[in-house]
Amino acid sequence: MIKKKNMIGQIDLIIIKFAIYGIYWFYKISEEMKYVGKDMEASPALWTVLLFVPFAGLWSYYKFSELYEKVSPDHFNKWILWLLWVVFAPAVWFIVQTEMNRKADQNRIVTP
Repeated sequence: MIKKKNMIGQIDLIIIKFAIYGIYWFYKISEEMKYVGKDMEASPALWTVLLFVPFAGLWSYYKFSELYEKVSPDHFNKWILWLLWVVFAPAVWFIVQTEMNRKADQNRIVTP
């Protein structure tokens, strides 16, 4: 299930929790993309653990970017997203979270 997240609230959590929330966000948003992309081979837990291993984190960013390319409506290029991870990670957060919030709005069931 996709959960809409408050963008300002997330910034507050990252600042207050000294970036630990960013690691949690990486895992949760990877899980949501796995669900949306119906990719049973994706391994968000492994990717999150590998963020703490030198150079393996780059592979985690690549796998994350690859999955995002699959679920984004315009098939955002995975290499551009990967490069953004390396150069300016907050841009990745903004791009991915905005799209996942859009998907959450689309999947919301409205009852009369």
